[in-house]
Amino acid sequence: MANSNLKETILNPIFKGNPITVLVLGICSSLAVTVELKGALVMALSVTIVTGLSSLVCSLLRKTIPNRVRIIVQLVVVALMVILVDQVLKAFEATYAIDKSLSVYIGLIITNCIVMGRIEAFALGNKPVPSLLDGLANGAGYGMILIIVAFFRELLGSGTIFGFSVVPDAAYAAGYMNNGLVILPPFALILLGLIIWIHRSIDKDLQEK
Repeated sequence: MANSNLKETILNPIFKGNPITVLVLGICSSLAVTVELKGALVMALSVTIVTGLSSLVCSLLRKTIPNRVRIIVQLVVVALMVILVDQVLKAFEATYAIDKSLSVYIGLIITNCIVMGRIEAFALGNKPVPSLLDGLANGAGYGMILIIVAFFRELLGSGTIFGFSVVPDAAYAAGYMNNGLVILPPFALILLGLIIWIHRSIDKDLQEK
């Protein structure tokens, strides 16, 4: 693959072809796990790893998978990667509490449209290295939006960043209050809508004629 195509494979899913702001995929999890930055960061890394490794494995197997059972094989590969990621999170004390707080959402990565979509659209028709990079880039694009949404939700809703208080006590003494509405899922949807609007306002190619 030419360097220009490889560069586009890496950069396009993060900016111009972001899976959330352009393709509107992975919306459900972005609403559920963005109350705190820690959870959003772990989910972002988990999806990135699962998408990258699943695309790599499916690309390696692409010439040996019968077309009639390819979806089943893809699900098995993705499920394996999700289980491995989940077990790694449970194995370390630093991430165990976050894994527990994310509850079923780590397991539901199996149903994330981005993971299966990249396998179908890219990995089954390309070599392993580009497929790995495509999966990682799409996971990174997804994760970037998660982190942006989580940053504002945690800051405005709890007055913290990564659990550390950043709003001065003087502000609370002067009457400032954390906005409980920001923590609710509807506000995450509003934030996503604003991010999509800003992205499409900047990129003229995404605007409807």
